[in-house]
Amino acid sequence: MGNILWSVDKKIYSDKEDHTLAITGWAITRDQSECDFILYGSGKELSVPEPSRCERADVAKDLKETKDIKEVGNVGFTVKIPEIIKLAEEHEKLQLALRAGDEKEIIWEATAAEVKDFCEESLIEYHIDEEQITQESILTVRGWVVNQLEPDEIFVQGTDGKVLECTITRQRRPDVEEAKGISEEEKRNLGFSITVNLENTNDQNICICFRGKDVQKIYTVNVKKIKRENTGLYQQMKLLSLKNRQKNQEYIKKNGIGRFIRYVRNSQLKDGDQDYEDWLKDHVAFRKELKRQRNAVFSYSPLISIVMVVTDTDEQRLKSVIDVYTEQTYGNWQLCLADACEGEETGEFLRKKYKKEIRLSYKKVTENNGISGNLNASLKLAMGEYVLFAGQEIIPEPDALFQMVKAITEKKADMIYTDEDEITADGKHYSEPEFKPDFNLFRLRENNYIGQFWAIRKEILEQAGKFDPEYDGAQDYDMLLRCSEQAENIVHIPKILCHSMKAENLITEEQEKKNWEAGRKALEEHYRRAEVPATAELADKKGWYRSHLTISGEPMISVIIPSKDHINDLELCISSIEEKTTWKNYEIIIVENNSVEKETFVYYETLKNRYPNVRILTWKKEFNYSAINNFAVREAQGEYLLFLNNDVEIITENWLEEMLQLCQQKDVGMAGAKLYYPDDTIQHAGVVVGLGGVAAHVLCKLPRDAEGYMGRLRCVQEISAVTAACMMVKTSVFKAVGGFDEELKVAFNDIDLCMKVRKYGVKIVFTPYAELYHYESKSRGMEDTPEKQLRFSREVNCFRRKWERELLKGDPYYNPNLTLNNTDCSLRKQEKNGD
Repeated sequence: MGNILWSVDKKIYSDKEDHTLAITGWAITRDQSECDFILYGSGKELSVPEPSRCERADVAKDLKETKDIKEVGNVGFTVKIPEIIKLAEEHEKLQLALRAGDEKEIIWEATAAEVKDFCEESLIEYHIDEEQITQESILTVRGWVVNQLEPDEIFVQGTDGKVLECTITRQRRPDVEEAKGISEEEKRNLGFSITVNLENTNDQNICICFRGKDVQKIYTVNVKKIKRENTGLYQQMKLLSLKNRQKNQEYIKKNGIGRFIRYVRNSQLKDGDQDYEDWLKDHVAFRKELKRQRNAVFSYSPLISIVMVVTDTDEQRLKSVIDVYTEQTYGNWQLCLADACEGEETGEFLRKKYKKEIRLSYKKVTENNGISGNLNASLKLAMGEYVLFAGQEIIPEPDALFQMVKAITEKKADMIYTDEDEITADGKHYSEPEFKPDFNLFRLRENNYIGQFWAIRKEILEQAGKFDPEYDGAQDYDMLLRCSEQAENIVHIPKILCHSMKAENLITEEQEKKNWEAGRKALEEHYRRAEVPATAELADKKGWYRSHLTISGEPMISVIIPSKDHINDLELCISSIEEKTTWKNYEIIIVENNSVEKETFVYYETLKNRYPNVRILTWKKEFNYSAINNFAVREAQGEYLLFLNNDVEIITENWLEEMLQLCQQKDVGMAGAKLYYPDDTIQHAGVVVGLGGVAAHVLCKLPRDAEGYMGRLRCVQEISAVTAACMMVKTSVFKAVGGFDEELKVAFNDIDLCMKVRKYGVKIVFTPYAELYHYESKSRGMEDTPEKQLRFSREVNCFRRKWERELLKGDPYYNPNLTLNNTDCSLRKQEKNGD
C-alpha cells in the first residue's frame, strides 16, 4: 500500500494568463509527511511555481472515515504551469509528479501533441443550461459560451452541415464574467438563447456550433430524445417500470385501482399543469377511506355544535345543506339552526323531514335582531365542547368533522380552520381554491383569510364573548380576532374540506362599504384589547385593511452595508438613503472588504465629509459575508440593525418606519422589505423554506403591481425568512441567537439567521410598504470552479444538516398543496412512485 494518496479533479488552460495550465486536485501522505510537486519534461526535472493549497472538506471526511487519517489539513492543491505550449514544443512528453521521501507518483502526464490539442480545445468553453421543446415544435436552447481569444460566433446546422434558420439573442452573464475573471473592458454578451422552429427541419439531431478563429466546438441536441421524454406515454411507462412495481402495488392496495388509473393518467403533468377539478378528485377522501373513518374510534370524541342561521327558504337547498352533515363520517355532532326567515315554512319542513334526526336543534327567531343577534340565538342551542361556524352557503366534505376531531385529539387544537374553494350553485363544478398558510396573525389583520368555516373550543368562545351587533357585516372577522386572542393552539388543516357556494351578490355598494367599515372598527378594537397602539384604514382592495402601528420613541437604527469597489452602485444606495429617508435617527456603517480600485478609497473620504452619520470599517480578511456583518454589528450603536446590500435604491421615503413599526412589536424579531428588479418585477417578497430544494424567493419576477396568490404580494404577513439584501432585526435578538453563522460564507446565511430567530421564539414579518430597487442580475449565480462548487455544496449541506427537521416538516406559511418546484404558487401534483 503506497504512502501517497492523491486525485486530480480538473485541468484548466488560460491563454491570457501567460498560457498557463492549472492542475487542481488533492494530495496527502498517510504518515503526514511533506510531499513535493515536480515537473518533468522528457524525463528532465523542470522548475514549477509553488502550488497553492486549500482545505477540502469533502475529501477530509472521506479520508478520516475510509483511510483512518485523523489529521487532514490543506490537502487541496492547484499547480500552475506557465508557458505550457512553449514547454510542449521543447519536450515530447510532460509529467507532473508527487514525491514523498523515496516514493514518487505520476499524477499527470501528456505528450506534446496532447497538450497542444487540450489547450486549443480550451480556447472555447460553453455550457448548456436548458434545452426544451414547447408548443410541440419550438426548440429553445439556453446557455453561455466564452472564447478566450476573441468574440465567438454561434450558428445552428443540421446533421448534413446545412445552416438552419433560427433566432439567437445574446445577453450579459455577470455570473460567468465573475467566475471567469473577465475584466471590465473585456465584458461582452456571453449568454445566449437559441430558438429553432423544428417544422423547418426533419433532422432528429441539431448541432449548435461555437466558432472561434482556429477552433470550433459542436453541441448536439438530441431532438428525438427530448420529444420522446415530453410525451405522456414516456412518463407513464416510466411510472409503470419494473423498479416501481412494489410501490405501485402498495398504492393500489391503499387507494384502489380506479384512483391508480387516474394517477397514471396524470403522471405526465408538471406542477401547475393539472386542472384543479382533476386535482381535487385525487385529493378528496375516497369511499374506502370514508368507510375506515366511520369505523374509527377516537380517544376523545367531543360533541361538535354547528352554528348556522337559516335565511334561505328554498327547501331543496336547505335539505342539501343538512344532508352533508348527516353524511359526515364523524357522527357526534349537533346542528344548531336559528330560523331568521319570515313565516313558519322552514320549521314545518324540518319537523316533517327530519323528525327522527335527534342531532338537529331548531329555534325560530321571533324578532330579527340582525346577523349577530341571530347567531347568538343559534349559539344558545350549542351544547358541544366545540362550536363550528358554518354559513348556509358552506358545503363541507364528508370527512370535514372527522379531520377536525383528528386535529383536536392529535394536536390538542383550540381553534381549527381548513382550506376551501368555490362550488357552483348546481354543485357540479369547483374553482378558486384557497390554500391557506398556518395561523398568521399579521396576515389576519390584513383581511379575513380564514373564511367562514372554522371551529373553536366552547370555553374559549365564552371567554371571547357573544357576537356584537356593532360589527354586523363583519361579525365573523370580529369573532375570529377575539377568539384568536384567547386560543393558544390554532391548527390549520391543509385540506380542501369545505366548498363555498357561489351566489349572486345582493348587497348594495353602500352596505358593502358599511360592512367594510365595521371590519376596520373591529380591527382597531382588536389592537386596543392587545394593547398595541395602532390605527387601521381601509386598503385599496375591498375587504382589506392597512394598519399603522405606533412607533415607540426614536430608537437608533444601524444600517450595515458591506461593499467592495462598485462605487457607482454604492453612491446610488447611500444618496437614496440620505435624500429620501424620513426617519432621522440612523447611522450608516460601510464595511470595506478587499477593494482594489484607488477611486474607492477616495470616494470613502468624500462620503464621510458629505454625511456625518456615515462610518467606514475595514475588513482585512477573505470575503465571508457572515463574518463581515458580525464584525460590523460589534461596532454598531443602534437598537436595531438594518442589513442592506450596496446595490439597492430606496423607493419608499418612510421605509425605515414601515419596518420599524413591525420589528418593534414584542413578539417580532425581524422585518423584511419588498424589492424590485430594475424592470419593475418582483425580486423579493419573502422566502419559502424548502422551495427549490432549500429556500427561494416566492412569486419573483411577477409585475410590481401584482397581488400574487391570495394577495400575498400586497399584505403584511408573518413569514419564514426574508433576504438580507434589506433586513431589519432587533440588536438584542441578533446577539441572542449568535449572529450570522460564519461557516456559511456566502449562501443561505440570511436564511439560517431567520431560522435561528424563529427558533428563538419571535416572528419574522414581511411588509410590502417598504419598497426598494435591487440591481442584482436575474441570472442565477454560477458555481463552476472546484472551490466555488465545494463551498456552495458545503453550505447547502450545512444548512440542510442544521435544519433537516424543519425542511422535512415544511414551511408553515406556505401550503403543502402548492409546488416546491416553481415560485408561482401553482398546484403541487401528486408525487410519482420513484420520484
